[in-house]
Amino acid sequence: MVLPRAARTQRRTRIQEEKEELILEAALDVFATHGFRGSTIDQIADVAGMSKPNLLYYFRTKEAMHRALIDRVLDNWLDPLREFDAAGNPVSEIRSYIRRKLEMARDFPRESRLFANEILQGAPHIEDELKGPLKALVDEKAEVIRAWAKAGKIAKCDPYHLIFAIWSTTQHYADFDVQVRGVLGDGRSGEGRFEDAARFLEQLFVTGLSADGPAN
Repeated sequence: MVLPRAARTQRRTRIQEEKEELILEAALDVFATHGFRGSTIDQIADVAGMSKPNLLYYFRTKEAMHRALIDRVLDNWLDPLREFDAAGNPVSEIRSYIRRKLEMARDFPRESRLFANEILQGAPHIEDELKGPLKALVDEKAEVIRAWAKAGKIAKCDPYHLIFAIWSTTQHYADFDVQVRGVLGDGRSGEGRFEDAARFLEQLFVTGLSADGPAN
């Protein structure tokens, strides 16, 4: 994990912590809008309302700010998958996972777009994480899904593509929010769109994974 320069001092002050958070909030806005390549330190300093030299005291490079944000996003983004419980009821676990992912799309759209931009650029800053910790976690949860299918609790399926499908359908509501709201129109584009999405995706995945369904 990349630490801001100020965080390497022995004792961080409240002001240092607040400044770091202010900078990271500004960087998140800029990166989510322009992507890593299209963003500059000057833009981030302007959004943060700080001078460039002051900003550089806390984060020496654009890369350091981006990496700090990506590390945070990856950790938070994977929490719902970590909570996928092998001992739980498969339908309840899948339904809960879908809803947690949609809640994150609703509450953290900038973070989702930051991550999407990184992936679209070929993941130059997080390739090791994708092939290491992320893969290990997905491998672990894929075995959980396989065990449920083997026990006849859900239909047989490719667990990796099931996880990919949940990722893509839920994160769509963050990454393509403007399109979603535009197509739904004024009558359906409010906060209720996330509950509508949750009900549909639960129906789609839970019905499709029914042990008595056509997948068997």
